[in-house]
Amino acid sequence: MSAQSSSTALQKVEPRFDFGTNWRRFLEGVDEQRIAAAQASLRDLVGDLTRASFLDVGSGSGLSSLAAIRLGASSVFSFDFDPECVACTKELKRRYAPEAAHWRIERGYSLDSESLRQLGRFQVVYSWGVLHHTGDLWRALHNVGTLVEPGGLLVLALYRDQGLESRFWLGVKRVYNRNRLSRAAMVGTFVPAFFARGVVSDLVRGRYPAQRFREYERHRGMSMFRDWVDWLGGMPFEVASPEKVATFYRRRGFELAQVRIAEGSVRNNEYVFRSMKLPHTADADAGLT
Repeated sequence: MSAQSSSTALQKVEPRFDFGTNWRRFLEGVDEQRIAAAQASLRDLVGDLTRASFLDVGSGSGLSSLAAIRLGASSVFSFDFDPECVACTKELKRRYAPEAAHWRIERGYSLDSESLRQLGRFQVVYSWGVLHHTGDLWRALHNVGTLVEPGGLLVLALYRDQGLESRFWLGVKRVYNRNRLSRAAMVGTFVPAFFARGVVSDLVRGRYPAQRFREYERHRGMSMFRDWVDWLGGMPFEVASPEKVATFYRRRGFELAQVRIAEGSVRNNEYVFRSMKLPHTADADAGLT
């Protein structure tokens, strides 16, 4: 894919959170238990991946791509705009799937329509917590939809629209990304608050607090602390309601197969769409609504 055209597309959406550095630190704690958790989470969403082609849009650490490999995908293509994320994905492949010749990893960008057209189509297109960080959410959503084979699945996690609360967090993210001091201040303020809120909630429910951390890791193999930092710093930042996302894709020939609406402190709504297009059907108009 074209890194040069991706760089041009990105120039207007700074500041941008350093996701790659966060994922590099996350890799230090990756083990077979976390990989198994990621496999279970992916299988729960998409079912059997045996002999399926899988595209990971914004691969981050590479954990979801590795899970697809372990679940028997016939081909996996991973791309991310952040060079450090690309390096993380390659490092995970080196550690756990060095002989997987059917796993390709490149640098790319979900807003680079020209380069995306060269990829072809996939039976499963997966983008978890990525497209709301592009700076042009609806164009990114359109672009990834064009990569799904007729009858294939599009799997997304997108920040839910929480109204005024979402606007508050946008302000926090802008402060976080100003400089190192503001970054330290935001982490020092909100990470203890997140931790304390969880502990209080657990005690009220009569649950041992450490259990929540273990369950979080088992859910997708992710680190709660790394996800907190990602949340505080993640820029660009956009949100969407499930109704708007469902309407957007219905107009482009997709059926909503599954949706999980986030509750409480969970930020991402989870969607599984199925392409209802017949072979050779033209894509919907690129007008964004």
